[in-house]
Amino acid sequence: QVQLVESGGGLVQAGGSLRLSCAASGRSFSSYAMGWFRQAPGREREFVAAISRNGGTYYADSMKGRFTISRDNAKNTVYLQMNSLKPEDTAVYYCAAGIIYNNYVARDKYAYWGQGTQVTVSS
Repeated sequence: QVQLVESGGGLVQAGGSLRLSCAASGRSFSSYAMGWFRQAPGREREFVAAISRNGGTYYADSMKGRFTISRDNAKNTVYLQMNSLKPEDTAVYYCAAGIIYNNYVARDKYAYWGQGTQVTVSS
């Protein structure tokens, strides 16, 4: 069992930056692939970024070059650095964990989810 708690969301102006954190409790954090998803009002939850057990990173096309995912296995934490934020990045951001070896984009690959943290980007 893994519990995930996100933090770092908030209100930021367009062009600004935020760093989200996701702290995991439970055993064997390093065994899990970690992902970030987001959900805007009235829209489906969508893939943002993922990092494999070995540190390989994957991004949705619209986030490439602006967002960076990283993990610190010693702290059981995964991060999402978000730069050059746009109003369309406004959403609730969720952290997820799963034993995954491919197709990191798929939501159903992730067994554990956090409660989410709100990110609001003003124009």
